[in-house]
Amino acid sequence: MKQPISSTKAPKALGPYSAGVLTEGLVFLSGQLGVDTNGDLVSEDVVEQTKKVFENIGVLLETSGLIYDDIVKTTVLLDDMNDFAKVNEEYAKYFTEPFPARSCFEVAKLPKNAKVEIECIAIKK
Repeated sequence: MKQPISSTKAPKALGPYSAGVLTEGLVFLSGQLGVDTNGDLVSEDVVEQTKKVFENIGVLLETSGLIYDDIVKTTVLLDDMNDFAKVNEEYAKYFTEPFPARSCFEVAKLPKNAKVEIECIAIKK
């Protein structure tokens, strides 16, 4: 059985999908953008967007009774790989060892012309 995850403190999904899904102890969070609850980008700056991405992830984790350290895998999407170091510096503030596994890709375009999107998988113990 799968249970949707959402929060009024996080932006709503932009389409026919859930912000997150809990199933059999695993939490899958859809890609989060640096947008506020109205769906507007918080800034054109990649670091500010990354901070908001993690705020949105944190709210969804909290809804499930989880914390950042429960994340086991992330996927980071960047519109410009030249932003990797800036995003990585901000990213590192949210995790302790052992760090989650991670993939990072440069993509042609992200929704709302965002600079960064992060999705993750967490384990509910």
